[in-house]
Amino acid sequence: MITLEDWALIRRLAGEGVPKAHIAERLGISRTTVIKAVNSESPPHYERTAAPTSFTPFESRVRALLLETPTMPATVLAERVGWTGSIRWFRDNVKRLRPEQQRLDPADRITWAAGDAAQCDLWFPPKKIPLEDGTAKLLPVLVITPAHCRFTTGVMIPTRKTEDLLLGTWQLIEQLGRVPRRLIWDNEPGIGRGRRHADGVDAFMGTLATKLVLLPPRDPESKGIVERRNGWFETSFMPGRSFTSPADFNEQFTDWLGVANQRRVRTLAASPISLLPADLAAMLPLPPIPLHLGWRNRIRLGRDYYVRIDTNDYSVDPRAIGRIVDVTADLDRVRVRLDGRIIANHTRVWARGMVITDPAHREAAAVLRREFQQPRLVPVGDDLTRDLADYDRAFGLVEGSN
Repeated sequence: MITLEDWALIRRLAGEGVPKAHIAERLGISRTTVIKAVNSESPPHYERTAAPTSFTPFESRVRALLLETPTMPATVLAERVGWTGSIRWFRDNVKRLRPEQQRLDPADRITWAAGDAAQCDLWFPPKKIPLEDGTAKLLPVLVITPAHCRFTTGVMIPTRKTEDLLLGTWQLIEQLGRVPRRLIWDNEPGIGRGRRHADGVDAFMGTLATKLVLLPPRDPESKGIVERRNGWFETSFMPGRSFTSPADFNEQFTDWLGVANQRRVRTLAASPISLLPADLAAMLPLPPIPLHLGWRNRIRLGRDYYVRIDTNDYSVDPRAIGRIVDVTADLDRVRVRLDGRIIANHTRVWARGMVITDPAHREAAAVLRREFQQPRLVPVGDDLTRDLADYDRAFGLVEGSN
């Protein structure tokens, strides 16, 4: 076998038109070798003939086990087949065989048409946010990214429950000003899993006239755009920042997104904000009717004149005790209405297990309590009040009763 240098020289000389016989004579090799070198498509290489090894008797059994369980660890495989030799040598052979037994899951290239879809996801910033009771908590951020232009919107929300997820979704869609034709979600419990949608989600999607797409397991490509955005937030937005409240986080995040959406995306050869108008033009208009979203309940107000939203209790005007009241809450406010009139209006608290009392409600309750504890006064001249002597005369106990 000729060397790599001789092979390259032969091909160069042949390319210059030197006769093959002269090349053979010059290099001291046969003319047949020169012909083979000129006609070969790859450089010469040495191939060692495979010979049986200590692993060979076990190979068929290992293949069978890998075919049944492709992820079985090499140590477990060694135990199953009775291997007693070097575990490193066994691992090397298993590593060579494992790709042959694994099922393939090709990833297609997805083209996103303008206005067609927006990818939705929850991002948990790796920094706890201070809350009203002095504690700090990791809170979710709802992120929505139209797939065609990749313009990113996001807002921090109190919980992962359906009420807050739909409130956040509507807030971000209102910021866009148009409705994507499809909203793509992973299996988020507050939205739905598989074919089951959470309560209220179908009505929300129907009002928007959009379609909810819940991705099957192991399908990251269909939501990769928004998931890569989440990683980008952690490396570009979070470093060096501190937050005093959820409202402070949302303010900083919104300001940063305003700049980030103007940056050029290499795969798009443009910035998201420059592609946004074409994406919006192909989306659906906002619904013409108002959406009734958030926490909603209709209850009879009890003696303690408090209503519960999530895990917190909010005071209500105690003069409504025993009456049916309507309780509503969004991301910012908690309101209670009696016959359409607001009788309680609180800032929504994101901490958990708190009691929020309006001082005016406490004072009104104190007045009602004092009035209740005072004895009832009997009006003078009431027909039900009689002189006891009338009863004595009626039963003949006094003279002149007959």
